[in-house]
Amino acid sequence: MDRTTAAEQQISGIGSDSTNAVIVVALLGAAFVLWWLCKWHPSLLPFWTPWEFSWLQFLTIVLTVWWYLHGLALTAAADRPSLARQLSFLGGMIVFYAMVQTRFEYLAEHMFFLNRVQHIGMHHLGPLLVALSRPGATIKLGMPPFVRRLAEHRAIALGLNIVQQPVLAAALFVGLVAFWLIPAVHFYAMVDPKVYAIMNWSMVVDGILFWCLVLDPRSKPPARTSFGTRVVLATGVMFPQILIGAIIALSRRDLYPFYDLCGRIYPAIKAGTDQVIGGLIIWIPAAMMSVVALTMVINAFRRYEDAKKEDAYGKDLSGSAIQATLWTG
Repeated sequence: MDRTTAAEQQISGIGSDSTNAVIVVALLGAAFVLWWLCKWHPSLLPFWTPWEFSWLQFLTIVLTVWWYLHGLALTAAADRPSLARQLSFLGGMIVFYAMVQTRFEYLAEHMFFLNRVQHIGMHHLGPLLVALSRPGATIKLGMPPFVRRLAEHRAIALGLNIVQQPVLAAALFVGLVAFWLIPAVHFYAMVDPKVYAIMNWSMVVDGILFWCLVLDPRSKPPARTSFGTRVVLATGVMFPQILIGAIIALSRRDLYPFYDLCGRIYPAIKAGTDQVIGGLIIWIPAAMMSVVALTMVINAFRRYEDAKKEDAYGKDLSGSAIQATLWTG
């Protein structure tokens, strides 16, 4: 008789309907308590709690995590994603939470270079980790039926088909970064809370859509693009970001006076230094994410080619000396 480990029994318990309902109610209750504390007793809260509580942001993050865990529990043990993929997803969601629902957001509103760190997390690191985990099927499995039907609506599929066209996807990925860094636009976004929220949401959503397109490990089809196109995408978005970062870092005038007007959290760091550091963050870490993605795309292509050769030869070639030779031709 098959033996179920204690961990698997615990996960199976998470998947029950009664447990699901209790946890959702508990999450809503926790959200209400956190909102109340943030509104009336913010000085009592630690750094990892929100500077400004957002119902939409908080519930989007925690419910997505819960739906993932719930879907994980409903998935047969043999079909569950690997531990590395699970940790990648949770790491990405932690990055999102840290960027928008902790006191770090206050720091990002008062230093340009920290604002760039925030956008690197929302547009690059967090989405890249989520894309690597390939969580879509697991999340949908854990969703309530009405939410799942909404997510699977053909209008959503049509929208994804449009925005994940390679040329448009690359244009949006670089274009949104450039757009929000136009000095006048950036100033307006930082002084208007609604525009600020739109800016942050656009970073997260666009980042997830782009990296999911690039880091799809499958061949075409079912992947939307070929491995070659993904290589071009990962490489192509790197150079415009380098240019944007260089223009900002090397500029001799203060492009973003908002941070002086609102008061810099670290007054010892002057406007010029703040701007140089911010430009370098756009220039180097953002570009390095493209290098990481490029490496992953090439590795996915290598594994695909190895699998084809394995099928052709009818034997396992993994780890053999001939494997690399077969891939390089």
